[in-house]
Amino acid sequence: MKLKSRRKLVNYLNILDQPIRFNPFLFSRTFFLWALLGLMGGLIAGIYWIILEMVIHFLGQFEGWLVIPTMAISGFLAGIIIHFIGDPGEISLIVNNIRFNKGKLDPKRNPSMILSSLLCVGSGGSLGPEAPLVQVTGSTGTWLGKVFRLKGEELRSMSIAGMAAGFTALFGAPLGGSLFALEILHHKHVVQYYQAITPALVSSLFSYIVFALIISLGLGALWQVPIYEYEGMFDFGLAVLYGIIAAAVGWFFIYLTKTFKKIFEWKTMPVYIKMMVGGIILGFISYAFPITRYFSHYEVNELLTTPYTLWMLLAILFFKIAAISITVTSGWRGGFIIPLFFVGATIGLIIAEIFPDINASLAIICSMAAINSTVTRTPMSTTILVATLTGFTYLIPILFASLTGYFLAPKLPFIAAQLREEKE
Repeated sequence: MKLKSRRKLVNYLNILDQPIRFNPFLFSRTFFLWALLGLMGGLIAGIYWIILEMVIHFLGQFEGWLVIPTMAISGFLAGIIIHFIGDPGEISLIVNNIRFNKGKLDPKRNPSMILSSLLCVGSGGSLGPEAPLVQVTGSTGTWLGKVFRLKGEELRSMSIAGMAAGFTALFGAPLGGSLFALEILHHKHVVQYYQAITPALVSSLFSYIVFALIISLGLGALWQVPIYEYEGMFDFGLAVLYGIIAAAVGWFFIYLTKTFKKIFEWKTMPVYIKMMVGGIILGFISYAFPITRYFSHYEVNELLTTPYTLWMLLAILFFKIAAISITVTSGWRGGFIIPLFFVGATIGLIIAEIFPDINASLAIICSMAAINSTVTRTPMSTTILVATLTGFTYLIPILFASLTGYFLAPKLPFIAAQLREEKE
């Protein structure tokens, strides 16, 4: 073969190695990687959800006073898992690794996180499966990125896309889940990692499809909030007012959590003992107020449809906040986003009970949005999540309330890793 012919052949082979040059569309090979991650995330979330439902069904049989030993034993066993397999960390560690560990989430933490969270969430702890799902799907993104030799921001984007897949599966909101995965990483800069926006959206959509197929998820609203009718510009002022009230309750939750944290750290004890003590306290609260048990995925509808008195609503509000705080500080594993929505719904019902002439739906929706924004610093995604979960189509009042909660949040964020700045 002549030298000229050989050069042509080598040139053709090089061109074939770079098919992207012939791609007339905007998507590239990385699109399929994001899609694959979404499919894997949806599958993981679906399997986890099915197992969690089985655990809830089994442990849910123990009602009445039996809930106390049930939650105590569950806390003890979850603590034994963490003690021997390893500490899986919490949402703060996930945020910390994304921001300061080059976006890498360690898959080695997954066995401990999965097993301990199934017991904690399934027995009735006031934390949801969002943190475990995000850890597992986010670390799956890290693993997949390493398999395909991604580095730097591309690897970090894969981890964030995995997180988004987990959030989306639980919330059933691809756009809200994607934005939440981005917003929760920083207390000021909403989209600091803007390179991950498209990967997160693609991964979320594919995750949603798989998860919806596995658990037969419908497209309607999860929570049946009363129908809202726009009554004029005054509604925006009310949205801000409800946001102020919910933000005040958010402050109370944050400082109550810090108080319980000091109490549980006052005396050093093995993690399984601390979690057992937390389980006993949670058991007594669940025995006295059964609606405060579990992470409120289904309990929000029960709250909205049951005619409670004002004093009962106030009691539910206080003890649900206490239950979330104790669950967080005693070492139980899970996420506090959906429980906070329950707290917000309770605030709205209390306002509507005191002022029966107001639009109850507006008070409920705005309170749900504001308290979550106060605690998690996620006003944009919270607006979309609340609208999706409740079927509330008028976004402007929710956004007013979310931003009110966000700007009235404590200067020191509840998730400590949000505050730290990256070193140049």
